[in-house]
Amino acid sequence: MPQKLLLLVSVGSPSPTLLKELEEPLATYMGVTVVVSKAALPRPDYAFNKDRAQYHCNAILRRLVTLLEPGQAMVMGVTDVDLFVPDSAFVFGEADRESHSAVVSIARLRAGVDADQLRRRVQVEGVHQVGHLLGLSYCEDLRCVMFFAQTPVDTDRKQLGLCNLCRNELAKLNR
Repeated sequence: MPQKLLLLVSVGSPSPTLLKELEEPLATYMGVTVVVSKAALPRPDYAFNKDRAQYHCNAILRRLVTLLEPGQAMVMGVTDVDLFVPDSAFVFGEADRESHSAVVSIARLRAGVDADQLRRRVQVEGVHQVGHLLGLSYCEDLRCVMFFAQTPVDTDRKQLGLCNLCRNELAKLNR
């Protein structure tokens, strides 16, 4: 089965190195081929909610979808702005299976950590969001990458890979 192609896009000003460092874990743990977009999106001011002082994920996802080209199965943005969805105080990221788009934010992952810890957190959350794009749901295993992290410590506890149940589910989805 050919690998699915994921377009990775900078949104705002995340480090280009962080995007590059997502390629290997996404290929290894989710079986996708990553292409880092040469085009970057500016800070998503169109998604800013002044009452919350945060950026609405859905508006960013709608913009990301427009960047998909033929042959690319999905798109994921990496941003440095603080994200929200209406029913949560914040989110580390969001994925929409229907539009094949996802976004991950470093805003709440970078507090009080060095570059290596930030890289790992972004990798964990990036792999998690692509897992959703591929059809996986949340997992109850605290160490599985598909566990719903509510704090950066939850993200630190997670492995980059899938637990056995989620690995088997992904294999079924890929048939």
